Amino acid sequence: MGCAPSIQASESRAVYHGGNEAEDAPGPTAPPLQPGVPRLPPGQTTAASARSCGSSLVESEPSGGSGSGNGNTVAVADIQFGPMRFHPDQLQVLLVFPKEDKQCNGFCRACEKAGFKCTVIKEAQTALACFLDKHHDVIIIDHRNPQQLDGEVLCRSIRSSELSENTVIVGVVRRAVREESSVMSLIEAGFTRRYVENPSAMACYNELLQMEFGLVRPQLKLRACNSMFTALEKSQEAIEITSEDHIVQYANPAFETTMGYESGELIGKDLAEVPVNEKKADLLDTINSCIRIGKEWQGICSAKEKNGDNVQQNVKILPVIGQGGKIRHYVSIVRACNGNNKATKIAECVQSDTHTDNQSGKHNDRRKSSLDVRTAASRTSKVSSQRRRSSMARIHSMKIEAPITKAINIISAAQESSPMPVTEALDRVLEILRTTELYSPQFDAKDDDPHAIDLVGGLMSDVFRRPSRNEYVLSTKNLQQVSSSVITPTSLHDIPSQITQAMENEESWDFDIFELEAATHKRPLIYLGLKIFARFGVCEVLKCSETTLRSWMQIIEANYHASNPYHNSTHSADVLHATAYFLCKERIKQTLDPLDEVTTLIAATVHDLDHPGRTNSFLCNAGSELAILYNDTAVLERHHAALAFQLTTGDDKCNIFKNMERNDYRTLRQSIIDMVLATEMTKHFEHVNKFVNSINKPLAALEEDGETDKNQEAIITMPRTPDNRCLIKRMLIKCADVSNPCRPLEQCIEWAARISEEYFSQKL
Repeated sequence: MGCAPSIQASESRAVYHGGNEAEDAPGPTAPPLQPGVPRLPPGQTTAASARSCGSSLVESEPSGGSGSGNGNTVAVADIQFGPMRFHPDQLQVLLVFPKEDKQCNGFCRACEKAGFKCTVIKEAQTALACFLDKHHDVIIIDHRNPQQLDGEVLCRSIRSSELSENTVIVGVVRRAVREESSVMSLIEAGFTRRYVENPSAMACYNELLQMEFGLVRPQLKLRACNSMFTALEKSQEAIEITSEDHIVQYANPAFETTMGYESGELIGKDLAEVPVNEKKADLLDTINSCIRIGKEWQGICSAKEKNGDNVQQNVKILPVIGQGGKIRHYVSIVRACNGNNKATKIAECVQSDTHTDNQSGKHNDRRKSSLDVRTAASRTSKVSSQRRRSSMARIHSMKIEAPITKAINIISAAQESSPMPVTEALDRVLEILRTTELYSPQFDAKDDDPHAIDLVGGLMSDVFRRPSRNEYVLSTKNLQQVSSSVITPTSLHDIPSQITQAMENEESWDFDIFELEAATHKRPLIYLGLKIFARFGVCEVLKCSETTLRSWMQIIEANYHASNPYHNSTHSADVLHATAYFLCKERIKQTLDPLDEVTTLIAATVHDLDHPGRTNSFLCNAGSELAILYNDTAVLERHHAALAFQLTTGDDKCNIFKNMERNDYRTLRQSIIDMVLATEMTKHFEHVNKFVNSINKPLAALEEDGETDKNQEAIITMPRTPDNRCLIKRMLIKCADVSNPCRPLEQCIEWAARISEEYFSQKL
């Protein structure tokens, strides 16, 4: 029958499930039972079979032994752990005995009587493998003869696995003839309990029952705690648990984030050490007087985060009664609020309603054997609506505040207790902080130098003047992209020796880009680009073929204007070379990952794509189509980035991004756009100041403080944050873009002549 028990035996072990059909129903694969293995008398029904058939109370006869009674009642009940209830699986027992003697048989019959699944193993190595596979609740090891089976070694091996944390391990020892020995060695080995040998089936049965109710069930409750801690860790509610002496015992990630602490930083702290608002002493007395008598307290109070910011919180504190009927813990549930708890109350009411509906739904399901589709659909719609209202309530209760606002609030609070000179200085600071361009420079040029004012202002300002009547209006045909129908891409394996010789020292800073320009007939980008991209493994990172990369490099170079004196493919190749040179520096290699390197190389390649040889100010004043399209804001830089992705994704033959993962592509795209936009000169000082304040100064301070382990770790990890890596990549491409004055003198002079020719060709 489906619920009939059975007995299985093999050469290395015997598994007892309890039952009365094992002997009468041998299968073709069932091996014969070994001599000495106990058999269940025909017709006997065990607790296991009764439980599997749905009976709640069963009676079972002991099959032998000195303590046999007329009947024993075994109750099948769920385990109640506070408000949590769960149904335990059939208890599994692993017997490790080198030979099947009376003691082994006694435990086997006791397992049958108790309805436990029993497995017999003779060898230690097999026992360990069996436990790792089945995860038994109880392991009974024969420790009477260590020469045949070293129980302590086996126990230590089992305890070395994390799976044994909630496993009960029993050591069977010989009966003491003279003096009782200490159990300390067994405890140190990892045994939970000692059993003095007694082969009586009833003695073994009583021992198993004591272990089930005294040891195994509490261990099952401890296992259930993992699910509750998982719920706490993932909960969006900020939850803190303290001891009766107000020592922090637990704080979930939501609470640590709310208060500005790192993971685990609050554990073990006395609440007196945590910064609080000094003005709420009376409120704390009220709270303590309430919770000390076992009542929960709920209300709004002010607390201080780790950084000193005041925050209004909706707090519920619940005392937890423990051993001796005393308060042993306090649970605090915290929500930030905007000065009132209306949203919080709404959210709690919604949760309460949802809980009530769920309970009533359960009762309805119990009363009805069939499913009411309309009722279920209505209930689902109602619960969904309540969840939406709960989510909206949470949104309204969120505290959304910009970092600059926090800084202004801190300074405003400091003004209250400051002397007059400091207050006036702080007023000036607040006035500066409230401006929109925090990092934009303000030049104090002299009135007697109008040319300097005009030159620097034209480079650094995006404000354009009204064009005069004789101003040159740029024709739209000058901005049309170059046709991509050029010669077939050339392979690096078959290039002229003159070009190979020109690229020999491309890893050196003194590399002569103009020699390569002459050797390639003003097409240096494809040759230098393919060599640098191969050195950095770009194809491997992007998962594209070399043919696709060559086609992409070909179409990119074709869209640089060879007629431009400065902003042509030679300039792009020069910036790419400088970028690759910077990426090889040890500190940069420790900071950026391979995807960052590839992103930076691509951004350097396309950063001036389709440049018309005119500045942003000129395009805005001339009323060009690009200026109108991009609203006179970073016109060229936006065009470079947009056209680069348009050309790349427009043709599958040159789409180097087609095999990338979606998330990696989004990250790469945003980073390329960010770096190309960073080359706009009107934002130059803003980027430089952010880099200096966020990276240079903090690193210098850490290095000055001394080479401690903590400082060394901070020096390594601080530049690796996402924001700092973004700043580093911006500065890297900006330095490469304007690096020609740092080249050898002959190259520097050539670049200066080219930029002057292009700049002054915009004459009116």
